[in-house]
Amino acid sequence: MLYQLNAAYMESIKPLNSWAKFVRDVNAAPWNGFRMFSANRSFDASMELIERLTDCYDEPAWELDFTEIDGDNIAIQYNVIANKPFCNLLHFRRSKAQPNQPRVLFVAPLSGHFATLLRGTIREFLPDHDVYVTDWRNARDVPVSEGEFHFDDYVDYLIEFLEMLWPDTHTVAVCQPCIPLMVATSLMSAKNNPATPATMTLMGGPIDTRINPTEVNDYASGKDADWFESNVICTVPDNFEGAGQLVYPGFVQLSGFMSMNLDSHVQKHFKFFDDLIKGDGDNAEAHRKFYNEYLAVMDLPAHYYLDTIRKVFLEQDLANNTMTYRGTAVDMADITRTAIFTVEGEVDDITGRGQTAAALDLCHKLPTSKKAHLEQEGVGHYGIFNGRRYREFIAPAIKAFVKKHKAGK
Repeated sequence: MLYQLNAAYMESIKPLNSWAKFVRDVNAAPWNGFRMFSANRSFDASMELIERLTDCYDEPAWELDFTEIDGDNIAIQYNVIANKPFCNLLHFRRSKAQPNQPRVLFVAPLSGHFATLLRGTIREFLPDHDVYVTDWRNARDVPVSEGEFHFDDYVDYLIEFLEMLWPDTHTVAVCQPCIPLMVATSLMSAKNNPATPATMTLMGGPIDTRINPTEVNDYASGKDADWFESNVICTVPDNFEGAGQLVYPGFVQLSGFMSMNLDSHVQKHFKFFDDLIKGDGDNAEAHRKFYNEYLAVMDLPAHYYLDTIRKVFLEQDLANNTMTYRGTAVDMADITRTAIFTVEGEVDDITGRGQTAAALDLCHKLPTSKKAHLEQEGVGHYGIFNGRRYREFIAPAIKAFVKKHKAGK
C-alpha cells in the first residue's frame, strides 16, 4: 500500500512540475521583456525550486566520456561485460589501449543510490588504471522470474566477476560492500582461487558497528529484523517490470537519508534560492549536480536488505567471527595474501571511526606488511570517496598501495 500511495502522490504532482517548467520556459523566452528585472529573477528562482522539489530523479548518467592521458583526451566506452539479473559488470574501456596498468574493480554500494554516486571516485583512476564497477540494477525493474537476491548472492556475484577479470585484480569497496567483499575474498583465499584479489581497499565500511556507533548504527540496531520486514518492505506494484518483487523502496530510504540531516538540507535549499537570485551560477550548478545524484534512489532487493540488517547491524557476524555463507562458516583468518588498506573519515557520521579499521585485526594471519590504514582529516562519509581531499590525498594513497602490492611484489 505504501508503494502505491507514493506512486499516486508522484503522479498527482506531475501537473505542478510541468507548470513550473512551462513558466520558467516562458520566463526565459527572448521576447519576454521582463526577464532581466531583479523581481523576475526572484520569480524564476521560486519556479525552479518548485520544479526541483516536485521532480522525479532518474538514474544519472556516468558523464565519464573522456579522460586525459599524457595530454590527450581519450574517449571512454561503457562496456557491459557481464549482465546479471541484479547487476551489470561495467568496464570503462579507453579507446586507446594502455598496457601494463593495474586492473581495479570498484564495488559500488547496494544501499539506495545508483553506482554513479562513485563517478568522482572512478574519474581519478581512469587515466592510469583499467577500471570496472558493479553497476547495480533498480530492483523494481527485475522481473520476479529472475528469483530473489540475498547476501550470499551478492558474494556469488563478486566471486564470478573476479573470476572473469582474473588474475591480479585490485578491489575498492565503498561503504556497505566492504562486508561481502571480505567474505568473497575469504572464500576464494580458502580455496586458493587464482582470481583472489591482489588488494582490497575498504572505504568507510561497517565492519564492526559496535565501535563508535553512529545514528545510522543506532537506527539499524535499535529494532529487530521483524520490525524492518513489517515496516519498510513493500511489494512492487503492477506498473513496473519487477511487479511482485519484495523491495526496500528508494523513496523510503531517501526519507531516512533526509531526516538525519533535515536542517542541513533545508539550509542548502535556501542558499540555492539565494544563489539563483544573486546570479551565482557556479554555486547553483554545484547544488543541482549534488542533488540530482542524491535524490536519484533505487529500490533494494528486500531479502538482501534484511540479510544485511541482521548480519551487519544486529548480530555483527563478521566482527564476532560467526559469518556464514550458504550455511558454511567463513573465517577471515583465511585471508593471508590479499593486502588490505582501510580508509576512514575523521568526521564520518555514517560509519564511525574504527569500524572499518577493525578489518585489519580480523585478518590476523595476514602479515603486517600487507596492512595499511588511513584516517583522512576533516572529511565525512561522502568526502572519503568524493571531493577535494579525496582527489588530493585519498586517491593517491590508494594508487600507491595498489602499486606497492601489485602482482609479483
